[in-house]
Amino acid sequence: MNILLLGANGQIGWELQRALAPLGQLKVCDRKAANLENLDNLRAIIRKYNPTAIVNAAAYTAVDRAESELEKAYRINAEAVELIANEANRLNAWLLHYSTDYIFDGTKSGAYIETDVPNPLSTYGKTKLQGEELIRESGCKHIIFRSSWVYSARGSNFVKTMIQLAKERDNIEVVADQFGAPTSAALIADITALSLYRLTHEKIFAEKVNGTYHLTPTGEISWHGFARYVIAEAQKCGIILRVMPENVIPISTSEFPLPAKRPANSRLDTQKLIDIFDVYLPPWQTHVQRLVTELSQQVTQ
Repeated sequence: MNILLLGANGQIGWELQRALAPLGQLKVCDRKAANLENLDNLRAIIRKYNPTAIVNAAAYTAVDRAESELEKAYRINAEAVELIANEANRLNAWLLHYSTDYIFDGTKSGAYIETDVPNPLSTYGKTKLQGEELIRESGCKHIIFRSSWVYSARGSNFVKTMIQLAKERDNIEVVADQFGAPTSAALIADITALSLYRLTHEKIFAEKVNGTYHLTPTGEISWHGFARYVIAEAQKCGIILRVMPENVIPISTSEFPLPAKRPANSRLDTQKLIDIFDVYLPPWQTHVQRLVTELSQQVTQ
């Protein structure tokens, strides 16, 4: 198998480098090698490597900045994705792509299923939804994974931010009226690799599974609850903090205004993925514990 990985140095892309390596010849492209704002260059790279599978982990993810950088967000999350999808279709290659809970408005009382009607509140959500729609319109073989609240050992994310703030402050205020499932980039990468293996080795299976899937761990929590859990785990691992879990103060979304609106309900129903790909999705706490342990070891080294 000849795999082209785009966005290799992001949170998901970094984990994909590990997870995809055993599956075949892996060509890794970071933002410098394959800038999604340069569509001619992107097309040339795809045609140069002639992949049997394209895994697109590249995206414009600066949620708040997207409100003032609409053209850039659209170019990366929609126009570039359309080009990738059209090239995948031309090559008869599989395209694996990542989307987000931000395509929903968060007003549903329960977890969102894949067929629920999207209604994004932000520019970021709108451009990611456009990317999804353009993939479907291209006719290429594809799997779109929607995830929520992604974090990893690489880059900036909520887990690392909470630990850093807890070292510096006496208390932290965190939104308590938004709910979802914190999702490890490592879990996303592992499920991607397993899925791609099946898609390329099980012909009858591959003919049936084209489409969109929700990919998160099991369980749910608020951002406030997530912060308290992270700090409690950091304490257990011996990280010296000024803030205790009980000093994480719950606030409402209205008390912490941001340029981009967030969905209050980011819960995604993953039963379709579990049933069709026969995967196990662990509780959200599992990978958080692992990351905090890893971060604590970095501190003591």
